[in-house]
Amino acid sequence: MDSTPPPSSASPFDMVSSALGQYMPDHGPAAAAGSAGPQGDDAARRDVSADPPPADQEQILGAVDLDRDLRITRWNLDAPVFAGVEAVAGSPFVGLLPPSDVPTVTRRLRQVLETGEPHVARVQRLRRGDGSELVVSMSILAAAAPKEGLTVSLIAMARRLHLYAAETAIGTSLDIGETAQSLAESLLAWGDVTAVDLDFAVWTGEAVTEQPQGRLRLRRAALVPDRAWPDGYVTPGDDLPGDASRLLSQAIRRDDAAQAIVIPDREAIERVLGSPRLVRALTPGDQAAAVVCIPLVLDGKPPVVLGVAEVWRRADRPFADSELFDLQELVARTSHHVDLARQHQREHTQVLALQRRLLPRSGGDTIQTASVYQPATPDSAGVGGDWVNSFPLPDGRTALVVGDVVGHGLGAAATMGQLSMEARALLSAGLAPDEVLEHLDETVSLLDDVESGLAAGYSALGSTCCIAVYDPVSHHVEVASAGHLPPILVPPDGPAGPVGIRPHPGLGAEFALREPYDVHAFCAPPGSLLALYTDGLVEDPALSIDEGIDRLTDAVSSVHPWDALEQAAQRVVSAVAPTRRRDDVTLLIARMIGYRKEDTTTWRLAARGDAAARARTLVSQLLEQWGTGEHTQDSVLLVVDELVANAVRFAGGPITVRLIRTGHGLLCEVGDTGNGRPRLGPGGLLDDTGRGLHVVHGLTTRWGVRWTDTGKVVWASFER
Repeated sequence: MDSTPPPSSASPFDMVSSALGQYMPDHGPAAAAGSAGPQGDDAARRDVSADPPPADQEQILGAVDLDRDLRITRWNLDAPVFAGVEAVAGSPFVGLLPPSDVPTVTRRLRQVLETGEPHVARVQRLRRGDGSELVVSMSILAAAAPKEGLTVSLIAMARRLHLYAAETAIGTSLDIGETAQSLAESLLAWGDVTAVDLDFAVWTGEAVTEQPQGRLRLRRAALVPDRAWPDGYVTPGDDLPGDASRLLSQAIRRDDAAQAIVIPDREAIERVLGSPRLVRALTPGDQAAAVVCIPLVLDGKPPVVLGVAEVWRRADRPFADSELFDLQELVARTSHHVDLARQHQREHTQVLALQRRLLPRSGGDTIQTASVYQPATPDSAGVGGDWVNSFPLPDGRTALVVGDVVGHGLGAAATMGQLSMEARALLSAGLAPDEVLEHLDETVSLLDDVESGLAAGYSALGSTCCIAVYDPVSHHVEVASAGHLPPILVPPDGPAGPVGIRPHPGLGAEFALREPYDVHAFCAPPGSLLALYTDGLVEDPALSIDEGIDRLTDAVSSVHPWDALEQAAQRVVSAVAPTRRRDDVTLLIARMIGYRKEDTTTWRLAARGDAAARARTLVSQLLEQWGTGEHTQDSVLLVVDELVANAVRFAGGPITVRLIRTGHGLLCEVGDTGNGRPRLGPGGLLDDTGRGLHVVHGLTTRWGVRWTDTGKVVWASFER
């Protein structure tokens, strides 16, 4: 009885098994033992002898039979395209696969065994004995009855399909190193060793807008396979020797056009490179005898060379013209992926530079600060909208600012930088935290208008910000927030917890939702810790936001007074940050120190005609006690006299005089109940005496004004 069912009754599995039969000669002990019936084998052999494949037709079909344990029983991988794929009877089929593919393919094989439903035409890689790979289309079918197990058909992918698959794989990452590695792995189908060398400007993400002059400066970005290489050979991360870069640049730029070159044998390689040092640097081993160098070219007028891809072969495998065409097409079709990765690297570098510029430098004498910033993803298109800053104000106070701009990438970073610099300028000019937030709110609204915001495809509406200002004399902190989570206060003796700020919409809210920003003031004695952060630190899908804030409070409370603040901040983030992050993580911790009591004195004076003289006497006595130099004493007394006299004349009410001994100088403050802003007039006159602020301006290093709930304070700083 014929083992092949008639076409009218054949199932798809039977038809495929019958078609594959002619490619299943008796291989391995399983076949010798008669794993198939003799009649079936005779029929298969009759098919082979009766209708052999045409001799001039490239054989791309292979087949492997597996038992229920997924071990190989029979195979036909005799087609030349499968050379190096080493099937062994009784060995696991997954031994033919790259290790990273084993779990997925095993799951598919067992699924077909259990359900009988086939997996058809899945793109798959096979591993050759030398470490190179072959791309195939793999179908998994239940073996035709009466056999058990599976039949796996393997069709070596046509060049066009291979090119498409390679381009798809190369375009999956925006990391410049991963992109170069994917290109090198795809090129390995045509050679034994492949390398990708990129121009240094491409590697670092610099602008590449025109044909560079002179030679390229090449750096090795990828090398496949990954193994131990001879001493002196250039491996990933190393710069090519200057002579090698010059030779490659000249070779691929013949007649001012980037062209591929082929060096066909070892003798030609040594003649072109010219020195044993360059041969060691560029030749992967003694067996490498031929190489094709293909430029990565970015289309344009003129075209720009991004780097060079190199494919090496042994002497017994010369490059055919059709292979060279395929190599050039693959590199040409994927060069734009390299440029996209370069552009992303450039943006990533710019954003990180901006982030680093905004990080706090130091806390100063009256406060210690430490900050942590971690982007949501390492490659991050990535890095973006969180910022944190701390800086001393000219009047001796310290500002702590944290913000979260909507979105990621360069647009969010630009907005972040603008808001951060504006906040610093306004705080340094003496504005209160709530007034600064009002200006930032207006800025976000202006940035989001039709012309400059939405038309650019980016909106900053809903960004948040929290500002805290610490006074080291009174040990008071003023906090204002625009839609931001409350800071955490840990006093040296007392319960820790979030600061009670009234909720407020984020920046740029609709006019109907806008309300005056509240300023919450509280005492932070020396030794207190204040933590400002963004929501990425405490938002965890498994917890409520309140639970996240409680965890952060516990972590900050565990910081001891003698702990180094930088290490403590890192520990807090490690303990609290979600394992699977969806947003950037930002933390700023400040430890309050303040001034010692003996370094500051405050006097309250009545607004009378003798107030200036009284102030001079009190200040003179204190400066003598502090051992201040005579020149500095004279300057301070003149400035105090002018400021107090002007306060009596133009403001009225009680007058406050404060003197502070700082680490490097003196700070003098005169407060009154007036709300006028002292200014330098065109003639330099503030009052009828003809002196005024020009005296203050000439005798101090800096001076300025800040407003309070009861009036204003004019401050002036001096060097000691």
